Amino acid sequence: MIARRTLLRRGLCGAAALALGRPAQAASEPWRGPIFDAHLHYNDEAQQPYPLPEVLARLKRSGVRGALANSRPNDGTLALAAAREARAAAGVQLVPFIRLYRNRADYASWHQDRSIVAMVESELERGTAAGPYRGLGEFHLYESAFADHPTPRTLMALAQERGLAVLAHCDDVAIEKLMAHGPRARLIWAHTGIGGVPVARVRALLERHPTLLGELSYRPGLTDAAGQPAPEWRALFQGHSQRFLVGSDTWVNARWDSYESLMQEARTWLGALPPEQAQRIAWGNAQSLFGLT
Repeated sequence: MIARRTLLRRGLCGAAALALGRPAQAASEPWRGPIFDAHLHYNDEAQQPYPLPEVLARLKRSGVRGALANSRPNDGTLALAAAREARAAAGVQLVPFIRLYRNRADYASWHQDRSIVAMVESELERGTAAGPYRGLGEFHLYESAFADHPTPRTLMALAQERGLAVLAHCDDVAIEKLMAHGPRARLIWAHTGIGGVPVARVRALLERHPTLLGELSYRPGLTDAAGQPAPEWRALFQGHSQRFLVGSDTWVNARWDSYESLMQEARTWLGALPPEQAQRIAWGNAQSLFGLT
């Protein structure tokens, strides 16, 4: 009798789903594999409330086994890099990036400040305890025209010459401009567009620029109300899963407060994808990009 009632309930659920114009679909299990956090900040205001042992504990509890780290100023990244034994104990590999901001004022003016290039060159010479810097960013371009200023042009050429990746927060027009300044540079598009760039436009940019990747924190429209991938994103991942990365964007302390739930949200939608796609987006693409073990 119990089995018959269970079958009846399932049949009613399936009928209700069909009546709403969609097929019934079983809930998927969250992704259980390792995650690479491709957008982690350890800024100065986070360092006292979240000391290094707590930061690494949150990453470990979240199954984050690698992170693209940058900070304002770069001292936070250097502190993470120096904690070699603690990182090894937590199983976290570090990919350090140079952030272009010495202070908050640099957010709005870096693109026209030639001293930023000198700072970057100095940081590259110094390196970190985790090995040499692997990239530049995150940086912001609040207007697409700023991408044509001398400092961004110089840094994109430098990134291409030195084999550095770039993490850029900008619109789709600025992406085109940055790629023109360094067409072979590996450019990670923070949030895969600000303000919800249409998926069709994202697809076109990926197909036009083979070294462009999308980072998916804060991405509008990525998931539906149930936390599952939206249909247009499922379709994009089907052919381009090798071009995306997961990130947390701990730009304010509230994001550190909710770090584990942010990673669980990512695991929820990753788990709804075919396993090979989830593996690439969660870990495999970063592994290939940065030579992780």
